[in-house]
Parts: sequence; C-alpha cells; structure tokens
Amino acid sequence: MEMNKGNKYGTHRVLEPKGTLPQPAQKLDNSMSIYDNEVLIDVQTLNIDSASFTQIKGACDADKAKMEEMILSIVAERGKMQNPVTGSGGMLIGTVKEVGPNFPNQDLKVGDKIATLVSLSLTPLKIEKITNINLSNDQVDAEAQAILFASGLYAVLPTDLPEKLALAALDVAGAPAQVDRLVKEGDTVCIIGGGGKSGVLCCYQAMQKVGTKGKVIVVEYSKENAQRIKDLGLATDVIVGDATDVMNVYASVTEITGEEGCDVVINNVNVASTEMSSILITKDRGCVYFFSMATSFSKAALGAEGVGKDVDMIVGNGYAIGHADLTLDIIRNSKGIRELFEKLYV
Repeated sequence: MEMNKGNKYGTHRVLEPKGTLPQPAQKLDNSMSIYDNEVLIDVQTLNIDSASFTQIKGACDADKAKMEEMILSIVAERGKMQNPVTGSGGMLIGTVKEVGPNFPNQDLKVGDKIATLVSLSLTPLKIEKITNINLSNDQVDAEAQAILFASGLYAVLPTDLPEKLALAALDVAGAPAQVDRLVKEGDTVCIIGGGGKSGVLCCYQAMQKVGTKGKVIVVEYSKENAQRIKDLGLATDVIVGDATDVMNVYASVTEITGEEGCDVVINNVNVASTEMSSILITKDRGCVYFFSMATSFSKAALGAEGVGKDVDMIVGNGYAIGHADLTLDIIRNSKGIRELFEKLYV
C-alpha cells in the first residue's frame, strides 16, 4: 500500500490550529502509521526539559504517581509532550522501527539507536506505559512510540558512551555550542545556573575559550553544586546566590568585574524571573544568551529598555551546527565531567 506524502516540517500532523507548525500547535496527530518521509521510533527514555520537569514535579509535590498522570494527560491531550505552562518539551532516545522511503537520509536503518535533537514539544508521541520517573535527572522511561519528521535532527548514539549519559548531554547540546561561538579569549563570562547539566558543559567550554586572561564567573543557588564547580575547576569565581534576587546578583558580580560588568552572560536557570539579573550584569553592547526555557522574553526585552541597557539578547536555540559532536567531545575530554554525568544519569 502506498504511503501518504508528508510535509518536511510536519504540518500534515497538525490538528489544531490548522496552518501552523507542529511546535506552536495545540494538538498533533499522534497516530503511529508513518507518512512517506517520516521515521517511526520505539521510545526508550524521554529526557524532559528541565524547566518543564521542575514545574511538573512542583505541581505534583514530587509524587511520582501524580507526575505520571500529568505527563500522560499532556500527551493524550496534545499528541506530544509539551508542558502547557512552560511550552517546552525535551528530547528522547529510542530505536528506529521504520524509515519512510522518502526520508532524506536513507543511511538511517531499522534497529539504529538514536537521540532526537528536536524538541518533544513538536514530536508526535504516544505513550503506552511509563515504567520509571527519575526525580533527580528529569528522565522518564516509557513504552512509547514517536515520529521524526523529514526536517528532524537526530544523532546515532555513540558506542563509547552510556546511552543515558549521551541523552543527558545531547539534551542541552545547544548551550555549550553557543558558548563556543559567543566567547572570545580574554572575555569575562558569567554563567547563571552554572551547577546544572547545561551549566557544567557551558562552564567547561567557557574556560576553554577565555584563556588565562579571561574570567568565568558562576552564580549557583545550590551550595553543593557550587562546590562541585570549584572542585572540577570549571570557573575562576563562584558565587552562591539566588538568581531571582537581582540586586544581590548585581552586587556580587560587579564586586568581581567592576561596574562595567561582563562581556557574555549565559542564563541556564530553570526557574522564572532571572532575566534582569542577567541583563544588569552585562556590559553595554555585551551579549546575554537565554538558554533557559523559563525565560520571559517580554520581561527581558522591556526590562532591558527600562534600565537603559544596550545589550544583545539571544534566544536559546537548542540547535547549532556541530553541537552534538562538540558536546559529546566535552564528555570524552573531561574526566571530571564524565564521572559526574555517569553518577547522575547512568
């Protein structure tokens, strides 16, 4: 039987509202009969976006049964894992079950283990059963299936790294890749939320880029995570503080940098209302990269205007050319980060 032809961007899966793309859509067709240019995946693990997982865990008081019910209800309602509060998704690993004859890369084969590098907020998903929710690392094991569109990015899982370690790293691969682009030798960089998964990878890459004359300052809420950064040598200065306390962050950072502030600020925090902490510590014509999906871009834009800050603000695009290879190489090259990730995610 001839397969139906699909749009490369997946618009054929959009049920509501018609005429939009899968990510902003309210509901997708999550039937698992593939179109001619799609890939069907048997899902093993979902890596829920940190902002989304934190919101779900908080709303359910960290009760796994309630979290399971909430995740299943979101997917049943939307046909995808898109948290209606944060708007974000995550990513997945699984095994290729079927490849459409017109999928662009025919090198992808049935049986390949892959990680999708596009958001769960645009990925048609059907969950039969959730088998485990790991409260400490945002990962959800499930019996499920998902669809990858023709335009969908993916990586075949490396054989030299544990699968769940690779999943954890690839979930935030866009962040260290953007650090690699934005940071120059001699820069002063501040990473807000430097102790989490994306933060650790950003710290490593920033330290590589700034050289001996630059600075990497970390603002981290958790004393334990802050000590981890110190122990791994991933920053020149570590501040333990609440990123939502704008003036305390400003005072602490400018005590190190002077009133001029930082060349580049990277925001990885998974809670709301940290926009102005990032903006105030950035020098005029400096750059703020908002990787966090908890960011309110209206607060950032209007807030910067309100305090007279002329800064470039970059949306946390999770994709950058070569981001998967760069991030996995950090894991391979840093013994300390690999050991940390193995402890947390394997």
